[in-house]
Amino acid sequence: MTRPAATTPRRHVSQKASRFTESVIREMTREAIKHGAVNLSQGFPDFPAPAEIKEAAMRAIDADVNQYAITWGARDFREAIAEKTKWYLGLDIDPETELTVTCGSTEGMIAAMMATVDPGEEVVIFEPFYENYAPDAILSDARPRYVPLRAPDWTFDRDELRSAFNERTKAIIICNPNNPTGKVFTRAELEFIAALCREHDALCFTDEIYEHILYPRDGGAETKHVSMAQIEGMRERTVIVNSMSKTYSVTGWRVGYCIAPPAITSAIRKVHDFLTVGAAAPLQAAGAMALRLPPAYYERLQTDYIARRDLLLPILEEAGFRVFRPDGAYYVMTDISAFGFANDVEFTRHLIEQVGVACVPGSSFYSDAGADGAQQVRFCFCKKDETLRATAERLQKLRA
Repeated sequence: MTRPAATTPRRHVSQKASRFTESVIREMTREAIKHGAVNLSQGFPDFPAPAEIKEAAMRAIDADVNQYAITWGARDFREAIAEKTKWYLGLDIDPETELTVTCGSTEGMIAAMMATVDPGEEVVIFEPFYENYAPDAILSDARPRYVPLRAPDWTFDRDELRSAFNERTKAIIICNPNNPTGKVFTRAELEFIAALCREHDALCFTDEIYEHILYPRDGGAETKHVSMAQIEGMRERTVIVNSMSKTYSVTGWRVGYCIAPPAITSAIRKVHDFLTVGAAAPLQAAGAMALRLPPAYYERLQTDYIARRDLLLPILEEAGFRVFRPDGAYYVMTDISAFGFANDVEFTRHLIEQVGVACVPGSSFYSDAGADGAQQVRFCFCKKDETLRATAERLQKLRA
């Protein structure tokens, strides 16, 4: 009797899933909870969402808006998005053919990429990058091409960006205002990127979730948000990804949206339908109310975040960090080389366990974690004043 030939054990984990890790940002939140640290790692507010928005959600639930909405978004919410986009960006959006409501901007980005990118095509990504973008490219069967943003101003070299574009380039991802650096792309920078997109017939996925969180530049000059879709010739090749999360302090609601030309929207809707079916119906009803808030709401939002930024940055500088001053979003990247730690992971572990403050190791925002960002960490400041002041008290241990 012959024995069956030995076989190689079947691989049960896909090659895709083997190419990236779980979120480092969210891991840092778990570590903060474990060690009782002040959590300046994950970007969620620790202060209440606006009362009128919460009340609108409760009214919707009480009115039994508790079943499936239209897969690609409740009509009233889509109309509110179109109205706000017209008011803020000056763009006329058809809520019937150019909008898809998603489960947060996270789903919006992956749905947009899966709807447009074919295997082997390349996607250009600026780094440091929000950690989802590289896995999004991998899950979409794309090849990521990285172009550095360099401190202290997080500028890019135009020749390096040009060389990243080729006949295989399908798209570029821009986060504007940028997570993790706080960079706000200028119109001139966007026009240069747009010219490359037009030359190579490439798309632009633009993550604009921090569009209302802007700060005056050095000298007091106003910082303005410019959407890639506003640049000449880019309306038809841009996918705007956005969400309620940051502007309305409801990161746990997971209600986002994609704005795109009709043909791309049709493809996004198909992918979205089979990824998640749809976003929460009562929260979309509340979103319709939120997006119709008056301009004064956004002015107050900006004023409050300027105060938070200006509270935290001196605290970090006094503690010994080199701070890269952000122009937008609610994060600050810092240089930790003055502290003498071997790398950012070792420093972050020390900061959480011994000092009681959680941040995110900078290497998690780079494609080569071992080489880049090893002397950088990111803090967020979407927190109450008392939280930021508690940070100052605990960082005294670091100085000691």
